[in-house]
Amino acid sequence: MHQVTYSELEEHLVELLEQVIRGQEVVIVKDDQPVAKLTPMGSKKERVFGSAKDLLVYMADDFDEPLEDFKEYME
Repeated sequence: MHQVTYSELEEHLVELLEQVIRGQEVVIVKDDQPVAKLTPMGSKKERVFGSAKDLLVYMADDFDEPLEDFKEYME
């Protein structure tokens, strides 16, 4: 993560945006306090339909039974 001051942002906006496009995050600070963060758009992993196909999922027979730890709250 790259930090820049408010004045550096004004001077180097195009270069900073190029860094963001390449996947880097840029934190903008003013008076030694972070005020904003530039992050790339679409950096979240896309969901793929059917990606869990053939995935073994197991659920216990008593998955919805009350837990022993909470019995005192259920009385």
